[in-house]
Amino acid sequence: MKQLLILCVGLLATALAPASYADKKPPAAAQAQETPAVPTYVQVVTSMGSFTIELNAERAPLTVAQFLKYVDQGYYSGTIFHRAIPSFIIQGGGYDADYKLKGSPAKIVNESGNGLTNQRGTVGLARPPEPHGGDVQFYVNLNDNATLDPNQTRWGYAVFGRVVQGMEVADQISLVPTGAKGPFKENAPEKPVIIEKIERVPAPAP
Repeated sequence: MKQLLILCVGLLATALAPASYADKKPPAAAQAQETPAVPTYVQVVTSMGSFTIELNAERAPLTVAQFLKYVDQGYYSGTIFHRAIPSFIIQGGGYDADYKLKGSPAKIVNESGNGLTNQRGTVGLARPPEPHGGDVQFYVNLNDNATLDPNQTRWGYAVFGRVVQGMEVADQISLVPTGAKGPFKENAPEKPVIIEKIERVPAPAP
């Protein structure tokens, strides 16, 4: 099934050799890189403060395009950070304040072989065990998390941006009291951390 799925989305790599994806991007990604992409910035406004993300459409064109589609639709307003683990990640964008999934967003091809790694401050696309199962949920790395990067035997988690302002807000979100909420047995904030909106913003001042 993995090979069938990969063929359907036009990848030349196989699930058994995910690291080769860096050299064999799908046609849309290759076309997007003919002209270096100008960084796009978005601000994530939460009930605990705001942080700004620089999106890297040059390295993760498919992921950034889908993320911005949902940003422009206002999809993220009213979703939450449903996972908060100090010194690891905060994750959100897919559940509402009642810890119920919001909608049925489209899945996206895994771009984890793009050369970007899960270092502190970077932003990646969350997904289930299925390599191409990511959709709207994203996470912020609070540490250098090499275990989320791809290698010769596994797919990784695609990094598509980095926090350039307000990283302290992400750190504070990770420190809220957590426990079992909704479908989650642990690491879910006891008081929902609401994503009030995500919107495009100009580049931050130097």
